[in-house]
Amino acid sequence: MERRDFFKLFGAGAATAAVAACTGKKPEAAGRKKEPGSMTLRKSALGDDVSLLGYGCMRWPTTTDDQGQTVIDQEQVNELVDYAIEHGITYFDTAPVYGQGASERVTGIALKRHPRSAFTIATKLSNQRGDWSKEAALKMYRNSFEQLQVDYLDYYLLHSVGGSSGETGSMEVLQKRFFDNGVLDFLLKEREAGRIRHLGFSFHGDQQVFDYLLQRHDEAVAAGQRPLWDFVQIQMNYVDWKMAQVRSQREVNAEYLYHELERRGIGVVIMEPLLGGRLANLPQHAADQLLQRDPGSSLASWAFRFCGTFPGVLCVLSGMTYKEHLEDNLKTFCPLDPLTEEDIALLEKIAEDYVNHPVVPCTDCKYCMPCPYGVDIPGVFAHYNKCVNEALIEEDRQDPGYRKARRAYLVSLGRNLDKLRQADHCIGCGQCLDACPQRIRIPGQMRRIEAYTENLLRDTSPL
Repeated sequence: MERRDFFKLFGAGAATAAVAACTGKKPEAAGRKKEPGSMTLRKSALGDDVSLLGYGCMRWPTTTDDQGQTVIDQEQVNELVDYAIEHGITYFDTAPVYGQGASERVTGIALKRHPRSAFTIATKLSNQRGDWSKEAALKMYRNSFEQLQVDYLDYYLLHSVGGSSGETGSMEVLQKRFFDNGVLDFLLKEREAGRIRHLGFSFHGDQQVFDYLLQRHDEAVAAGQRPLWDFVQIQMNYVDWKMAQVRSQREVNAEYLYHELERRGIGVVIMEPLLGGRLANLPQHAADQLLQRDPGSSLASWAFRFCGTFPGVLCVLSGMTYKEHLEDNLKTFCPLDPLTEEDIALLEKIAEDYVNHPVVPCTDCKYCMPCPYGVDIPGVFAHYNKCVNEALIEEDRQDPGYRKARRAYLVSLGRNLDKLRQADHCIGCGQCLDACPQRIRIPGQMRRIEAYTENLLRDTSPL
């Protein structure tokens, strides 16, 4: 569906009316400052009210314990959860593999302090690696109940479908993880028993897998059965809406994914609305365009409003590590001001420019970690991307800004990354490749960044 067709069916006026119906308040004009008020709500497949802003629990704040180890800061998590629930957030998304395996436990402790009716839990069957047996899957499933301290799960997902492992194709992986071993049949029975209220999957990459799972959904509906999927989690933002396949031929445009789900009435949960934080830290020329149009709104709010404007979106996830992120996002969603057609046209233009910018498409999910050779893979990419966005990448020594950019790049590299964790310590073993949902050729990118850094270091000019 083209942008003008979207607005013909769900124009700015219709979207605004939908928000007013959900919140009971008239949305304020774009650019007007507002205080957190009534959270915009959407309806789940069972008719439950869901906060349009969801709390992603992958990146909880950390601290150092008595042994000097980095651990999740439970006290800070409790404070963030309390503030989120107080301001209308009901949806909390976690997984067994998040937070180095600690996210479910920490999230469960924080939520247990509130009435069960005050929140909904989403977690996942994260059996991407290793043992694909039914016994291993059931052990992980049951452990989620124990870690989260609940007797039912509101939203349960088959985690990260559409990827592949080693030489095994994506469709074969899907069959082995969930179909051949009887795991999906088990989960459907758990849904019938009420221990799972909504069943879905999170999607990464292979359109054949996505289409097959929707085909199975259609077959269930045609047979008069309960629809197979109550919701689906996809990567959607204003860059990947039409430019995902430009960024990577192995990706699928979010426009296609969204409309295939929306026309079936399947609720859409959004992950990576900020593209791993990069849309909150745009190149300056892009940031200036948005700030000029609306000086009172953050760059992040533009990305969140883009996702929330679509009426088929059930929930937009954000990993709010710090309270200021939470407060800013609450202003965006309490209530949501849908984008206008002109707003979306501006974002489409920025997206076209963005995909031609030489950043690494890392979303900081940390699935690639730990590296067996100690490289901080997300940290290397984050530093490089930040330097690109701040125009600190100069290829030609004759460029007027070369000396200043060289100094800033090398100084920030030394401050932000331990020398033993930088790109030059990558040996190209490839262990990280299958873990990356963005299909980044990590060793190749490490060699590219290493070569660029080495060229700067060979220049003996004083910093």
